Amino acid sequence: MGFDEALRRRAVPEATAPGRVFHRVLGRELPVVARAAGAEIWDTAGKRYLDAAGGAIVVNIGHGVESVARVMAGQAARVGFAHGTAFTSEALEAYAAELGPLLPLEAPAIYPVSGGSEAIETALKMARAYHLAQGEPERLIVISRWGSYHGNTLGALDVSGRKPLRRPYEPWLGRFRHVSASYPYRADEPEAQALGTATDAAEELDQVIRQAGPGTVAAFVAEPVVGATLGAVVPPDDYWPAIAEVCRSHGVLLIADEVMTGFGRTGRWFGVEHWGVRPDILVAAKGAASGYWPFGFAAAAGHTYDAIRRAGVFTHGFTYSHHVIGAAVAREVLRILRADALVAASERQGARLLAALRARFADHPTVGEVRGLGLMAALELVEERETRAPFPRAARLAERVLAAGRTRGILLYSGTGNANGVDGDIVMFGPPFVVSDAQLDEIVALTGEALDAALDELQQVAAR
Repeated sequence: MGFDEALRRRAVPEATAPGRVFHRVLGRELPVVARAAGAEIWDTAGKRYLDAAGGAIVVNIGHGVESVARVMAGQAARVGFAHGTAFTSEALEAYAAELGPLLPLEAPAIYPVSGGSEAIETALKMARAYHLAQGEPERLIVISRWGSYHGNTLGALDVSGRKPLRRPYEPWLGRFRHVSASYPYRADEPEAQALGTATDAAEELDQVIRQAGPGTVAAFVAEPVVGATLGAVVPPDDYWPAIAEVCRSHGVLLIADEVMTGFGRTGRWFGVEHWGVRPDILVAAKGAASGYWPFGFAAAAGHTYDAIRRAGVFTHGFTYSHHVIGAAVAREVLRILRADALVAASERQGARLLAALRARFADHPTVGEVRGLGLMAALELVEERETRAPFPRAARLAERVLAAGRTRGILLYSGTGNANGVDGDIVMFGPPFVVSDAQLDEIVALTGEALDAALDELQQVAAR
């Protein structure tokens, strides 16, 4: 049997195997990816998948863009690695200069890393370094929201509010505080820990900061539009301005987690632009390099960076930060986003996707809400529309929908536990910005088929 055939028939390795992959998915055999182009992926068996999720809401410029590969190879041929404490690079300096005017920050300084979790860790340490430089060492507390996700390293996980991810590691967590999510659909449900109005959210944050004590809170961290933890939840229009004002009034740094929303995903370069908010620190990854290289960054506004720089030290670093190939790839992705007007495409195609989803699922008894912004959209699935009662976690509805979708050749994204930290199912969409009208129609049709097939399967299980 040849190597390719062996891959196609790959089974779970035996316990005695000398070397094997610890896959992210346990207990399910994965197909082997072969190639990808635009919004489509093929496996080694020749099956085609429509990538309605952009991987994990990552791929914005599309798969298989040859110019990115050429830039990557050209930079690697010249310099593959130079440590960030010894050298800067032309690619990095040029990228920062070209990106800076697009960021909703005054005079930003960019600290590149390898992904979103590292970027959040960097932002948290930036906030601490800023307050130390300002002579306020008592500012130790970071506040975020329940129903949020900010990464899987321990600091990022601690600031996250997604209970299913926190649960196995709770003994290691507990340094940070959380306020209610901005989640209008479940605002009147205590178990959801959610609020529906900007006034309530701002008052709660103000109260938590005051209870912590004057001069003890360092930063507030939040996603402009909540990602897969709640499913593309867009806050009320007055939410972000009200939250920003509370932070300013207490000297608390505002950190915008744009890992999922950044680089055009919501139809603007960055999500906070929808509400005219300018954070003190902005975190980005995912779409920054469109999946072509592990890349992200924390960008500090000028006043934040200048205070840290005057102090003369920032005790932090990663081996692969400030990576020359990562910067070259991110710069080429940025060029493509601008040259091909892909942020505008995200806004246009996102509106089309949301309209089609609402038309298809308007009367579906299991779809409680269709929501989103730009090419970041979601269905919240419920057992009863009238009461918004979620399916129990044991039903594993989201997993069944994704499996039925894969069978039909569509890749979707999911979230669970949104209703109360345990129950609740989300199906999420985030296709590449190059997705065509025909492909959007196919996404909606195949999602409907997958959902109905998953519900039929649940009925069969219940009847046994």
